[in-house]
Amino acid sequence: MESVTVTRDIEASPELLRERIRDVGPFMRAAGFDGVEVEGETIRLRNSVGLFFEIELTLEVVERADAVLAYEQRDGIFEEMETVYTLDGNDGQSTVSATTEFAIGVAYAGPAFDATIVKRQRRAELTKQFDYLESEAR
Repeated sequence: MESVTVTRDIEASPELLRERIRDVGPFMRAAGFDGVEVEGETIRLRNSVGLFFEIELTLEVVERADAVLAYEQRDGIFEEMETVYTLDGNDGQSTVSATTEFAIGVAYAGPAFDATIVKRQRRAELTKQFDYLESEAR
């Protein structure tokens, strides 16, 4: 399994950030995906990765005691994929962290689509989500 983690300190209460993260539609759109659909606990994403590759994922929100938000791939290009967002803090200072673990399906491995590209893309998406949280905290 490959892993990408992004962590950021944000001047905002954990309650505010928890509320923004759990508002899944706007939070996922903030990542810059080309398409986002949310229906209940199901999230459908469409996104270009690199110059010549587009992915579509169906994700399912899952309950995890240690997470503000967690979701797993139900259908898509990965053998496995899970993202977990955690939050720690008090008063006006919080630390938010997101970790995505994934395994690329054998059919998709190759020079046009590899773990390095996925990690770079995912790091950029998580950074945009944290930028969104900071802008919501102002």
